[in-house]
Amino acid sequence: MGLFSAGDIDVAGAQAEFQAWLIDGERVLAAFRTVRDTALLTNLRFIFVDVQGLTGSKKEFLSIPWRSVTRFSFETAGTFDLDADMKMWVSGAATPLEVKISRKSDPQRIHKLMTQLIVGR
Repeated sequence: MGLFSAGDIDVAGAQAEFQAWLIDGERVLAAFRTVRDTALLTNLRFIFVDVQGLTGSKKEFLSIPWRSVTRFSFETAGTFDLDADMKMWVSGAATPLEVKISRKSDPQRIHKLMTQLIVGR
């Protein structure tokens, strides 16, 4: 998710901002943003919004249903590593999708949420 770590953003604000991209009954449960890109964890899928170009008017929306996630991991921030790393392996992809999350975020909360969404179904 770019060079910068993603910090938490307001869930209600993310729900309103991306409502046009969500289906009926889909709720944003957690949201993170870097300087440009956004990651959303909804009750149905993981959405990665990749802002492209100099002006940022072009955006790619990557949508991964939770049923497609085969495994995931978290690496917490350390003394010299400023970010926590979240990795998700998706069916059919050889390499994981990686998102750097700010150490100010709560990786245990995110891990628990993802466990509920992936394993709890």
